[in-house]
Amino acid sequence: QVQLVESGGGSVQTGGSLRLSCAASGFTYRGTYTGWFRQPTGKEREGVAAIDSSDGTSYADSVKGRFTISRDNAKKTLYLQMNNLRPEDTAMYYCAAADSGSSCYGECYTNILWTKYRGQGTQVTVSS
Repeated sequence: QVQLVESGGGSVQTGGSLRLSCAASGFTYRGTYTGWFRQPTGKEREGVAAIDSSDGTSYADSVKGRFTISRDNAKKTLYLQMNNLRPEDTAMYYCAAADSGSSCYGECYTNILWTKYRGQGTQVTVSS
């Protein structure tokens, strides 16, 4: 049984940093693409960042230069380092992973909303 469990969310002030983690069980990040999406309360989901099987990364324009996605295959953990946070980054953040052997089309972060596996989410709140 595949499980993705996020952690690391919290409340910070504008300009602060958080590091989200997503631990996988029953699943390996190798050979597929994984990433993060977010959903502000009452708004649509938005792909944030993704990393593919070749460790290529892609980001939404809104977070480019501030967020960094990385992956530790040995620890089966996906990370999202978020720096210079803004109030508009406030949302529930979810990690997601495609099935083994999957490829993404175009920018991977735009595919992450429709992957097979996702966690329960961790809340990030940025106050001004």
